[in-house]
This record gives sequence, structure tokens and C-alpha cells, in this order.
Amino acid sequence: MTHLAKLYNEKVTSELQEEFGYKSCMQIPRLTKVSLNIGLGEASQNSKLMDTAVEELTAIAGQRAVVTRAKKSIAAFKLREGMPVGCRVTLRGERMWDFLSKLVTFALPRVRDFRGVSDKGFDGRGNFTLGIKEHSIFPEVDVDALELVKGMNITIVTTAKTDKESKMLLDLLGMPFKK
Repeated sequence: MTHLAKLYNEKVTSELQEEFGYKSCMQIPRLTKVSLNIGLGEASQNSKLMDTAVEELTAIAGQRAVVTRAKKSIAAFKLREGMPVGCRVTLRGERMWDFLSKLVTFALPRVRDFRGVSDKGFDGRGNFTLGIKEHSIFPEVDVDALELVKGMNITIVTTAKTDKESKMLLDLLGMPFKK
């Protein structure tokens, strides 16, 4: 059990129950999954970019990344149905906790001029999406071997019913929100 999972079980659940007055322990919001996504429109012309993106995302997540393909053709983007356009990975359980711990303690503090994560990424149903401009903030990525700096989306899915509950959950887990 990771440090963050232990923190959730020992401290976060009781604080959430106290704050929102849950009657049952099953009402307490918890994390269900973390989804990582790298979109690469340029990869439709250069397949080597896609291979390196899959390898880097696999190293970051600790789980094999899957190539996502275009659902329909768009002539303006020189895109045909079935062409690779990105890669993604979904983390659950132990790997999810490991990744979140790494994100909060190592990766986010390495962002240049970091002043906190914006709280505008909530979707109204308790899920939070965070966009990162440079995937090179993760320790697994070899900065010297990078051809192209890629951005990535990180979506944290919770069982929280509202954004307020979800924000408090992530705040207690150490997500550095802007003050």
C-alpha cells in the first residue's frame, strides 16, 4: 500500500465524513481511476513520433499505453479514419495511487514558475482534468533523448457527487491548488 493510499484510508476518509456528514462509509468519495492521454496530430505523418510517445507514456504510467486512432476522416487535417492520433492509459488500484503520489510530490513541483493547479478543471460531476504542457516533468522521461515536447491530459475520476467534495478529496491528498 502506497503512502497516498494509506493517507486516504487513515486521515482523508474521516475528514470528509466529518465535513460533509456522511451516514455511511460507502458515501465517502474515493478515486476510481486516473486516465492519461497524449494527443499527437503530427503522428499521422510521422509514425516514429507515435512509437516514442507510447514508450514514454508507458514509462510514466508503469503500464502499457494504447494507441488511439481517428474515428473519422478530416481532409483539412490530412487525416483518414483509423490513423493513429494519440495514446492513452488508464490506471486503477495500486498503479493509480503510485502515479498520483509521483504527480503530487515529484512532477508538479518541477513545473517552471509553478504557482499551483487551477481549480477550473472540474466537470460538475466530481471529476478533475489537468493539462500539462511538458511531459518531461516526470522523472522517467529522458530529457536529452526528447525529439518533441509533448503535452498530456490527466483525468482523475472520483465517486464524488459534487465538485466541492472532489476538490476537498484531492486537496487532502496533497494536490497543490492555487490559493
